[in-house]
Parts: sequence; C-alpha cells; structure tokens
Amino acid sequence: MTDPRHPIGPMPTPLTLTSAERADALAAVRALPAELRAATHGLSNAQLDTPYRESGWTLRQVVHHVADSHMNAYVRVKLALTEDSPTVKPYEEGLWAELPDKELPPGVSLELLEHLHTRLMAVLDGVTDFTRQWTHPAQGRTYTVDTLLGMYAWHGRHHVAHITGLRERQGW
Repeated sequence: MTDPRHPIGPMPTPLTLTSAERADALAAVRALPAELRAATHGLSNAQLDTPYRESGWTLRQVVHHVADSHMNAYVRVKLALTEDSPTVKPYEEGLWAELPDKELPPGVSLELLEHLHTRLMAVLDGVTDFTRQWTHPAQGRTYTVDTLLGMYAWHGRHHVAHITGLRERQGW
C-alpha cells in the first residue's frame, strides 16, 4: 500500500519549470477546486470527521487546510510579483487546523477555494516572469514563482489523494 501520508510522493521544489511542466501545473491548480469538491461529494458528517490516516487530520480538516494553504500561496505569489525578493510569513498549519473553524461544513472552504482560485489563476495566467523570487525564512530557502506553482499543483493533488484514498480503502 502507498504511504497514506504521501500518496503521490514527495513535494517537488523545482526552481524552474519547463513550458510543459508549467502548463501541467497551471492546469492542476485550475482544476483543484472542482476535484476537491468531487472528492468530498456525498460524504456524511461522520465520514468527513474520519481521519485520512491514523493520527492524521479528518477529511473536513483537510478541506479547510487546502483553503488556508492556498490563501497563503495567493499572497506569496502577489508578494513575489510586486516586491523584490520578499520574505514571506510562515504559518503553523497544524495549529491552524485545530482552530474552531475546523468544525465548519467543508462547503464553506470549497466555495472560498473556488473564488480564491479564480483570482489566483487570473494572476498566474498573466505572469510573464516565473523566476521572481521569494524567501521562506523557516525553511531558509529562496524559491521562485515556478517553485510555488509546482508545489501547489502537487499540494492539491496530494490532498485530493488523501480523500480519495480513504474513500477507496473504506469503500465509500
């Protein structure tokens, strides 16, 4: 069985993408809101409150986490495009996942993600320089917009696979 923590393998962090890789990543980011909605469609509250793996987040938390994470990605892209090598603010995703909004219906985050991705794609579709840099201080690394695009294309696929993998294992 595939490791349920990393059902599609490790996150890539390329500094540059080829044209084909960039087109694939843009398509993945564009498709994420619909894929996440489809992955959670028809799940009961009990199913949504099931962890995707032992000691893991519930499916509900995964959906909310994706919205949280992609909001940060949106801000990071905009910072990278409007400032010279900005340092982004890290956030404690595990702590965010435990805040009271974790109990909200997933539709709240799915709708947020749909609108957020409309804006994110409007920005990404207009990028002419994917080599614009930004620094993540907690990781001590400088990345590019290409890196962020590759990471978030993976991120969406990764979490959709958490949900669909549990659905397959449970026969839902």
